[in-house]
Amino acid sequence: MRDTNRSDRSGSLDGALRQVRFEKLMRVSVDVNVDQLIEGELGRWLADQSGMRRAAKEQAKSRWIWSGGLTACVLVYAWFVSGWGMPIILFLTLTLSIAAGAWGYMPIANASEAIKVGINSAIARSFGLSYTAQVEPGAEFKLARTYGLLPQYTRRHTEDRWFGALEGHDFSLYEAHLEVRRGSGKNKRWETVFQGAVLDVEFGRSFGSTTLLQRAGTHRKWFGLGGSKDHVSFGGHRLDLVDQVHPAFEDAFGVYSDDQVEARVLVHPSYIEHLIALERAFRGDQLRALFHKGSVIIAVESERLFESGSVDESGDRKRVREAAEQFTALAKLAIAINQTERGRSLDTRATG
Repeated sequence: MRDTNRSDRSGSLDGALRQVRFEKLMRVSVDVNVDQLIEGELGRWLADQSGMRRAAKEQAKSRWIWSGGLTACVLVYAWFVSGWGMPIILFLTLTLSIAAGAWGYMPIANASEAIKVGINSAIARSFGLSYTAQVEPGAEFKLARTYGLLPQYTRRHTEDRWFGALEGHDFSLYEAHLEVRRGSGKNKRWETVFQGAVLDVEFGRSFGSTTLLQRAGTHRKWFGLGGSKDHVSFGGHRLDLVDQVHPAFEDAFGVYSDDQVEARVLVHPSYIEHLIALERAFRGDQLRALFHKGSVIIAVESERLFESGSVDESGDRKRVREAAEQFTALAKLAIAINQTERGRSLDTRATG
């Protein structure tokens, strides 16, 4: 029987987190020179957008003036002339105010989106990658849902896809926002069940198994009150619990696989350290990963990232630097969790 009381073990989740070698991972030789970007092609492109930004702000101001005036006239009639009931008047006041504000802000939103696409595309090109604001999830999203990396949802929004070959291996990263509809009648509301990133990284060494890594305690017996389940099943595919070689990380993560031997090769302590470091780079939590037939799919909850667009020119350098630093950290970690065909971690051959 597995020991479910590990409080006396020398390793613990907190101890494991303290041992993460984040600074070592950041030495992976992948970087972008923000000053060079700003002073080069990106800077010239941003300078050319001054007219577009100015026009967007002027158009927004004009829309707010006209819509505000029209809204005021309608509301004066509704409140003092119409004789309508108070519920109707309040609903009309709220609806018109929101509509006027949204219609006025639309030019600024469109301009900000265009600036974001330009900035993020330039950052992506510096890595030899491509960027698109629009995303249509592929097989990796379906696998993430099938194996429980992502929750069930009613409404989905995906954006900010970075993709291409990173250090010679296929790489894809995008953000996802998943929501479910809660309540009924007047209490209906949208509730976020996942806000974060989905990564799909090709491994440098081939494998044919399926291994699932989730936080310890995700799959428990007896309706969540017992110890870890001996096996789990997804769409008829059975994965058995893997005894890990490092007890501290066994307290942090649960591992299930259809190949015990290969799972121990893929998910050893140094990789789990890399994954924890990936959480830190996202300033997120609840990371989970699926090793599936030569690729690793990762879902990690986080705040929104890569929001580099704005009509305010004065903050361009700061926003470019922030987006570049966010993606650089993630690119380095995506490389660090990878392997060469001989099984060595790519960060062991990085320089500088």
